[in-house]
Amino acid sequence: MSAKHHVYLVPGFFGFTNLGELLYFGHAYEFLKKDLARRGVDAEVVTVVSHPTASIRQRTADLLKAVNDTASGDDGPIHLVGHSTGGLDARLFVSPGAQLAEGLELEPFARRVRTVVTLSAPHAGTPLATFFLGLFGQQLLKLLSLFTMYVLRFGRLPLSVVFRFGHLMARADDQLGWKATLLDQLYDQLLGDFSSERRDAVTKFLGDVGRDTSLIPQLTPEGIDLFNASTHDRPGVRYGSVVTQARPPSFRTRLAAGMDPYAQLTHTIYAFVYGQTQRMPLTQLPLHTPAQTAALVQAYGAMPGPTACDGIVPTRSQVYGRVLAAVRADHLDAIGHFDQPAHQPPHVDWLISGSGFRRPQFEAMWKAIGDFLMEEEPPR
Repeated sequence: MSAKHHVYLVPGFFGFTNLGELLYFGHAYEFLKKDLARRGVDAEVVTVVSHPTASIRQRTADLLKAVNDTASGDDGPIHLVGHSTGGLDARLFVSPGAQLAEGLELEPFARRVRTVVTLSAPHAGTPLATFFLGLFGQQLLKLLSLFTMYVLRFGRLPLSVVFRFGHLMARADDQLGWKATLLDQLYDQLLGDFSSERRDAVTKFLGDVGRDTSLIPQLTPEGIDLFNASTHDRPGVRYGSVVTQARPPSFRTRLAAGMDPYAQLTHTIYAFVYGQTQRMPLTQLPLHTPAQTAALVQAYGAMPGPTACDGIVPTRSQVYGRVLAAVRADHLDAIGHFDQPAHQPPHVDWLISGSGFRRPQFEAMWKAIGDFLMEEEPPR
């Protein structure tokens, strides 16, 4: 009888797996469970609860807790699938000699890991983290995390919030005219629509975001350089990556978003963060193997340029190990947050980039991940 497989979905920056019906990996979790069952694989799929913006070391300790709680009863193989920063957590988890807090032993579980898959992960960092280090960036980050949760719960933002935030974003480049009181009012208005129980959970989550932001400097291109120097691949583990590249914002993409005020606001947010992410120093772009380069050229028709990104992470920063898929998608599309409300359960897109990513591409991408996880499994 084959050993049970343990698959862990590791959330990225401000992942909110612990907020009830607000599911970070909801669509990916359901698809992967069904796909593994269809293959006849005895597998447990677990979504990891992580501190949202804590250090990579702390988030890796969160991952260890999830593994210890669910995989300590057997010696079955472990697979780590990390989105965005979650991919870095997974890499540190299996790095030989990695040290977490005192008393936490990684090695018994790390040696059981068979595969590490990263989706849209900033292996060479992202310039957007540099922006979030500033005062305005920190306030905007907290508000954007609340926007994400609100839209996934209610479908879209109230128009009054749309117009007020649109005014804020219009002046964001020079950081003039915005006031902390306006941000506070937006928080209060949005939180008021949640139930009392959910409001407490969201408030606690946002408090965690504000109290511990040690992850942010680690994700800058300069900060990630130290991480890469001290985090090594484990022999025997197979590494694969999913790479995303979205369309640059333009007059055409703004027209394609339509005249709906909500769509225009979210596209404005996308255009703003895309502009920050484009500022990747040429000296920080990683070199790729011939196989990685060939996979990118085959997928995109040409090698992505130095400014290519998914709105959050530079495209060429995302390559690690074997390229399992390279798709036209924004940063959240890869985990199921795109616009397809007719699907059951519906896919909700809070950041309208105009990528055109839909359910068929989503399923093909996650099937490729399943193929990679089970690649060395003997026939049943």
